[in-house]
Amino acid sequence: MVDFRVGQLVQMKKGHPCGSNCWRIIRVGMDFRIKCVNCGRSVLMPRSRFERRVKGFYPEPGDDSDTV
Repeated sequence: MVDFRVGQLVQMKKGHPCGSNCWRIIRVGMDFRIKCVNCGRSVLMPRSRFERRVKGFYPEPGDDSDTV
């Protein structure tokens, strides 16, 4: 199980209609709320669906962990 944090940037497998696939995690729990970095649209989805659709993580400034 992957550790997701509020404020983390993730890349989803399927792009958003605005053309971006970069999302910021706003809420973590049984449901995830993510916000599109490009247009600001917010989406709520169950944890199981979110975990299936995440492709990778964008690096945080000053963070040396795995990248997309």
